[in-house]
Amino acid sequence: MSTLAKAEPEITVAIIDDHEAIRLGFAGACADQGFKLLGHGASVAELKSTLKAKPQVVVLDLSLADGSNPASNVRELIDYGTEVLIYSIADKKSQVKQALKEGAAALVTKSQQMKELFECIRLVANGIIVNTPETVAAIDTDQDLKAKLTERELQVLRLYASGMTLKGVAHELNISKHTAKEHIDRVRRKYADVGRPAMDKSELLIRLIEDGLYGEDLI
Repeated sequence: MSTLAKAEPEITVAIIDDHEAIRLGFAGACADQGFKLLGHGASVAELKSTLKAKPQVVVLDLSLADGSNPASNVRELIDYGTEVLIYSIADKKSQVKQALKEGAAALVTKSQQMKELFECIRLVANGIIVNTPETVAAIDTDQDLKAKLTERELQVLRLYASGMTLKGVAHELNISKHTAKEHIDRVRRKYADVGRPAMDKSELLIRLIEDGLYGEDLI
């Protein structure tokens, strides 16, 4: 007896951009990609006033004609209950950094192909942390986006991210398993506080590599 493959849930999106041509082009591309466009607008307020349901991902331009603050726009959308993906020419680095610090999932520049934007949307909608080259570059040039770890936290994190269990880390550093877990919990909070959450071991390893902290000498 054959069974039908379970269809993937439809991804719901919206876009905020003050250029109508970009909004219309995005709408057409959504249809091609099989995404459901729930709304579009030239500002956060305009979009929210027309939405009847919350999209999974809102694509947001940084510089809008209403003069709104990009970081405040990101924060408002996240508080509303959506993920935010920056889609911008990104010519003002300070705006990019502030948007990422407020919790924007990633940056895709308007110089990139539309297929790259939609691939990024797909990842974000599925709860995957996205680190585009543009996002990593913004992080690399801003120390405020780097978690400030103590030497002990870094020791624990390097060992844990390299594949050790908490019990193994505790034995290696001659500390209790409970203490090792406390260090990892603090590290996760610190990364979340700078807008770069790391939910599992692989994402912690990515953060170490991004920040140039994953050396050969683990302790």
